[in-house]
Amino acid sequence: MPKRQTYFTDLTDDEWQILEPLVPDVKNGGRPADHLRREIVNAILYVLRTGCQWRALPHDLPAWKTVYTYFRNWRRDGTWKQIHDTLHKQLRRAVGRNPEPSASILDSQSTKTMEKGGREVTTPARK
Repeated sequence: MPKRQTYFTDLTDDEWQILEPLVPDVKNGGRPADHLRREIVNAILYVLRTGCQWRALPHDLPAWKTVYTYFRNWRRDGTWKQIHDTLHKQLRRAVGRNPEPSASILDSQSTKTMEKGGREVTTPARK
């Protein structure tokens, strides 16, 4: 595989070492994967960090349809939530906190609104 341009959104080796065990392996049987999992994750991060459209992925990353399909499948099967939860617990441990939060705060404040709408409730313009 030819060496591609590196992007500021690419995972470092240390970041990939942490993330790799959390990313699903290639499924057994069927056609072998055309792209490394790291390249798929790098392409997803490119879209998420730059805000570009899926179709605007640079041509040296995997095809946008392939990348979007992985993103969608991992969202549907809970992979992204599992990655988030695992990394969140690891971070809490690293800073010396309990991996599970022991308290939460709920805000039950509600804002009262007018029953009427439209012209009746608008402030008249200054003259």
